[in-house]
Amino acid sequence: MRGYRELAARLREQIISGELSPGEKLRRIVDLMDDYGLSRQTVREAIKELADEGLVVTMGKGGTVVRNRTRVKIPLNRYSKVLGPNGTRGPWETACAEQGLDGQMHVVRVARVQADDRLAEQLGVPVGAELVHRQRRATLGPDDVVQLQLVWYPADLADQVQLAGTSKIKGGVFGALVAAGHRPAAVSERVESRMPTQDEADQLKISGKVPVVAVTRTTMNSAGRVMELLQSTAPADRIELVYDNLPLE
Repeated sequence: MRGYRELAARLREQIISGELSPGEKLRRIVDLMDDYGLSRQTVREAIKELADEGLVVTMGKGGTVVRNRTRVKIPLNRYSKVLGPNGTRGPWETACAEQGLDGQMHVVRVARVQADDRLAEQLGVPVGAELVHRQRRATLGPDDVVQLQLVWYPADLADQVQLAGTSKIKGGVFGALVAAGHRPAAVSERVESRMPTQDEADQLKISGKVPVVAVTRTTMNSAGRVMELLQSTAPADRIELVYDNLPLE
């Protein structure tokens, strides 16, 4: 074997064929050096190429692991399915369950913040207005992080709907809004593709060269008041946004 591209091709074939399955460790660098008669630097370059393609994750002393690339379909109609006040799943959990996947939502942090210029414009509130900011992680199983979510609510609304606590909202925020008499009426989404920040790459366990899909969702009531601003980020190979049967007029 001549160089790192040949080793990367060999390992890539094993991953794509399923010979090496998600969560399985690659052989140690020293073992790959012995197996293929290559230098340590050459093996490292091969592994880096696979990491940049999103096929493996380097875990430091934990070795190099084949990355889970299970793709989750996220349909637009996930919102209408969680508007009942007695539901048990939010939009992410509902979309995953319909695909036989164990989707979970975890609250990372909740804080009260003041609206800066950008947030004030997006939420339609004065600069300096009090907001409740929630950080969440959408996962498959307990710890496979697929999506990062940053969410903001006007503080008065969050207090009425009890969104200011650190516990997970059973049935999702939309169900809680409906139960409190604040029914969402419209949702707007803006989708962009970009490269991740280093913090996003670390949380999502991807190389900084794996692109992400960033979605900004604005939820409004029938009077046009913005009730929620959500920004989600996910590796582009882990989600599929589905917008079916949209009216043309």
